[in-house]
Amino acid sequence: MIIFGTKGYLYQLAILTLLCGSCGNPAAHTLRKRVTKFTLFFVPLIPLSTKYTTQCTFCGAEQKVTADQAEQLQAQAAGGHPQGHPQQQPYQS
Repeated sequence: MIIFGTKGYLYQLAILTLLCGSCGNPAAHTLRKRVTKFTLFFVPLIPLSTKYTTQCTFCGAEQKVTADQAEQLQAQAAGGHPQGHPQQQPYQS
């Protein structure tokens, strides 16, 4: 019997102060990276998809960003103050 499936990982890359496109407030936004990996016998092997999002901490609105935009935002956050290692949190997909 072969046990396989997928598992998601959520990395918080940075926290930025941006103007929210949904509520219009200048609020903190978290830049997150979601990676879904193929697992075999509960061992993550192959990344299937990678998605980047920002989420407003004021209203909770989430917006998708491209990998290039995510890199620019992360560099912008590092310019103000360096961030530590990304925090890894599994999520249910």
